[in-house]
Amino acid sequence: MNGRALSSRPHRSGRGHTRESQSREERKETTRRAIIAAALKLLDDRSFGSLSLREVTREAGIVPAAFYRHFESMEALGLVLIDESFRTLREMLRKARAGKLDPNRVIESSVEIVVASIAEQREHWRFIVRERSSGVTVLRYAIRTELRLITAELATDLARFDGLNSWSTEDLTVLASLFVNSMIVIAEAIEDAQGAEALAEIRRIAVKQLRMIAVGVAGWRSQP
Repeated sequence: MNGRALSSRPHRSGRGHTRESQSREERKETTRRAIIAAALKLLDDRSFGSLSLREVTREAGIVPAAFYRHFESMEALGLVLIDESFRTLREMLRKARAGKLDPNRVIESSVEIVVASIAEQREHWRFIVRERSSGVTVLRYAIRTELRLITAELATDLARFDGLNSWSTEDLTVLASLFVNSMIVIAEAIEDAQGAEALAEIRRIAVKQLRMIAVGVAGWRSQP
């Protein structure tokens, strides 16, 4: 009797349980992505500090209480946005390093890669540009830390180039910071640009700026 009763109970297979777990994880990730997308959309014309949790959850289509299943606070959401935005920046730099640039148009090709990346991931770039001087201290410091890391990574790459491999670490870091700051300036300009003519002018000025940096590099004598 007991054996029959036990055997008649519905049996949940391990495979079915795994599918349910995956489904829950997928739903959780979908909601998390919806929150991130909602925040980026709302940040189109305002700073992160002006966003409220209720606005973000309303845009994401969830109740406010559900927010805390994914993020501890609005600041935690902001830090995730910073992480994703700088992942985009690193991917762009990797693309620039891996790409086969025309040796006669290295500067022009580099500017084209930067401009294309900013256009493709405008929300992320806008967030970095705006929040690096925002009133949210945690985010501001996090962005500065990421920019320092990006600069250090770029300085390491620059050290592999002929003519730069004898430069001091300090000089390489200064040069890398010039390039990183130039990218931020380009992103700021594109943020305000309206129309193809304005974008073409941004490209022209960016190329000139990088050429000036290159002239300075050629004449610089680094002291170990």
